[in-house]
Amino acid sequence: MLPAIVIEKPPRLIRAIRLLPVDATADEAAILADELSGITAMVAEKFTNDRTAEGIGRALLLTIGGISLGLEHLIQTEEEGDLDALDILIGEGAEHAFQAGFRLIRELSALPEDSLVGEYDLDPIYSQRRLKELFVDICTADPGESWSGYERYLGQVRQRQEVQAVVKAAEWLRKHHYEGAVVDPDLNAEGVIAMAIIFAAEGGARITARTGQREFERFVKAVRKHKPDFEAGWAELMARVPPAHQAVIAARIATYRASCTVLQLIDTTATMKQLFAEMENYAGSELDPEYP
Repeated sequence: MLPAIVIEKPPRLIRAIRLLPVDATADEAAILADELSGITAMVAEKFTNDRTAEGIGRALLLTIGGISLGLEHLIQTEEEGDLDALDILIGEGAEHAFQAGFRLIRELSALPEDSLVGEYDLDPIYSQRRLKELFVDICTADPGESWSGYERYLGQVRQRQEVQAVVKAAEWLRKHHYEGAVVDPDLNAEGVIAMAIIFAAEGGARITARTGQREFERFVKAVRKHKPDFEAGWAELMARVPPAHQAVIAARIATYRASCTVLQLIDTTATMKQLFAEMENYAGSELDPEYP
């Protein structure tokens, strides 16, 4: 068996610098070197220990990755990407590329990482720490090794946008809760959506985003007595949901249609205690176990 072909892919900045001898003047190369030194000093001051050689070394790796990330974003075509990158560095400056890369990291850090949202997620100190961790994780780039920071960045963007869609859908459901908007900085987005879908099976297009034990028992008794058409109830829910959130809700309905144990057990001899325990598995902290 032939060995796999390993394609070397150094950071874009390094690939562009390799073209300096034939595609840039001595003055342009000197200006670029001066810019890179200034950016590295700034990164060392803000993100690493600028008093140690190790701090300067790590700052250099972050500078390479930060600029490379920006270049990847700014380059329009891949055919002559390294030449395009050099044109940006000479024409717009390394600082322009670095700021473009850092802006991507800042925007990424603002997207939710998890559908469990807590008050600490809005804390400025936590936000700065999260920004720094993302910057270090994605933009650390060794000049002598292949770098996949841009691909990892794109992957995280897709993942976090999916999470954000879930969070936004849950926030809409909370806003339209039948008893009035639910105002709480802590949010279990998947729990809110699960509760809304399960309760929607009863029919009537009433949106339930948070509830307690008493309302859950009422719901179970109503479903057992009237045996509503779950599909009709979900269709009524979907008719109320704005287009921006329909894909998320529809995907969850498909999941719960096939595997929701609450709905599967509700028409059996399962006790209310058993059903409530199953409901807690879906709704989590959005379900209040205490009677009011």
